Amino acid sequence: MQITGGYLKSRKIDSPKGSNVRPTLSQIRESIFSVLFSIMDFGGKSFLDAFSGSGIMGFEALSRGFKSVCFFEKDKKTFFLLKENSKKLAVEADFYIGDTIKLLSKTNKNFDVIYVDPPYQSGLYDSVLKIVKEKNILADNGIIILEHPADLDINIDGYELIKQKTHSGKTLSFLKNS
Repeated sequence: MQITGGYLKSRKIDSPKGSNVRPTLSQIRESIFSVLFSIMDFGGKSFLDAFSGSGIMGFEALSRGFKSVCFFEKDKKTFFLLKENSKKLAVEADFYIGDTIKLLSKTNKNFDVIYVDPPYQSGLYDSVLKIVKEKNILADNGIIILEHPADLDINIDGYELIKQKTHSGKTLSFLKNS
């Protein structure tokens, strides 16, 4: 898998093997960062890749100018692959192994962008949005990006939908605090 933009453009990372990981397609990554770029300047901003998998979204964020990136990953093999990819790219980031819901509940950080792409049928979208709101994890003027099936009903109470795009049956929902 290749990074699509920024100073690491065309650099490759390894992706975990198995059916439990769906790396975000390059077309979708381009779309996400294009929308984000129209909303904010990445300089000095923080990015949380909440269900990291391959880590491609966090590495794209670093490549495109985000100051800091945090990766949450539950699977041990995938977690160690993330750290190897970071070494390979020679980038610094924060890595946390564990259940994203528990990690969010314990964090004292807040983030300018939170990218949420859990296993689609996990039912975790609502829980993530609730914890982010309760713990004030989203920075002022921050954005939450949900990648989800187009037909999935997600409770976005407390958030404002600012943009939504659909690509190949996947929907990207960009939210901010309301």
